[in-house]
Amino acid sequence: MFEFEPDRPRWQRVADVIRQRIQSGTYPPKHLVSELSLVQEFGIARDTARKAVRALREEGLIYTVPHMGSFVSAPNEAKASEEQASTD
Repeated sequence: MFEFEPDRPRWQRVADVIRQRIQSGTYPPKHLVSELSLVQEFGIARDTARKAVRALREEGLIYTVPHMGSFVSAPNEAKASEEQASTD
C-alpha cells in the first residue's frame, strides 16, 4: 500500500507509479502488469486497476494480449505509439 493524495484519482496515481517503474527499468519490456497484483499491492478496486492499465495502454507503455494479460512495451514500441498518436 502507499499513501494516496486527495487531489487526484487513485487510478492516475497508480498509473504514475507503474509509469515510473517502466521508465526506470524496474519493469523491463514484456514484464507482466497484472491487475490482480495492482489490486493487492495498492489496496485498490479491480476497476481502479483496469483504469490505470487502460491509461498506460493508451500511452503505448503497455500492450494487452487477450486471455494472457498486459505487458510492458519495448521502448521503440512505446515511442512509435506516441508518434502515431501525435499524427492522428
